Amino acid sequence: MLMAGLDIKEIVELALLLIATGALSGFLAGVFGIGGGAILVPVFYECFRIAGVPLEVRMPLCVGTSLAVIIPTSIRSFQAHYKRGAVDMAILRVWWLPIVIGVAAGSVVARYAPERLFKIVFVCVAWSAAVRLIFAREAWKLGEDLPKGPLMRIYGFCVGILSTLMGIGGGLFSNLLMTFYGRPIHQAVATSSALAVLISIPGAFGYIYAGWPAAATYPGIAALQIPFALGYVSLIGAVLVMPMSLVTAPLGVRAAHAMSKRTLEAAFGCYLFIVGSRFVMTLVGGQ
Repeated sequence: MLMAGLDIKEIVELALLLIATGALSGFLAGVFGIGGGAILVPVFYECFRIAGVPLEVRMPLCVGTSLAVIIPTSIRSFQAHYKRGAVDMAILRVWWLPIVIGVAAGSVVARYAPERLFKIVFVCVAWSAAVRLIFAREAWKLGEDLPKGPLMRIYGFCVGILSTLMGIGGGLFSNLLMTFYGRPIHQAVATSSALAVLISIPGAFGYIYAGWPAAATYPGIAALQIPFALGYVSLIGAVLVMPMSLVTAPLGVRAAHAMSKRTLEAAFGCYLFIVGSRFVMTLVGGQ
């Protein structure tokens, strides 16, 4: 028996994989303040490859779906960090508008950009962050504290646009910026969970807009059609991943506050290097 071009066994396997991914992404959202997108995007990529989604639209579908899943996960993670008093609300007040503008710009780029651009952005940023976190040195700083004025707003815009193209909720960039300016990693993680809320909501709607023509372009691909998807947001993927991510996000927060600064940085860096490597393989192999 076939459904959406797959037999029942394949569908069950994909469903179980997505549910497990939801549990892991929620946990990572709490631990790293990244919204879970750095785990979701690579796993979605494999699932959509198996489901027959064309290469040309596979990566933006992964990114859009990731941003949709991040919405409830990041809200849950932010609430848990906020209760611990770890979120820097002053940064949020400066960054919220530039970030939203950056998300809007990223959504427009997503509509017209080639699929390879998403992978290249993902790899470059993930590997740069991995090097910074794994080989962290106290001397590796941009300043003693975050800057004031226009530069801070430019940073916010960059966080918004790059996060939208990667589907990671912004935690990766804000974590790096805050630690480069001497902020503690635990505060960076907590504040990043709040930024993920700002990025994921407009970002998900932006990918629905960006991917609206995809259903008409590929009428034979069930995974791109309503009710399976809205634009570049896979509703099936989101529904399967969200519940477990909500359950495990508070557990990740608890783990983050129990870990040492160095352990948290090294773990995050190793993870980013691994997922970046996966996309290098697809860029070289063209799959």
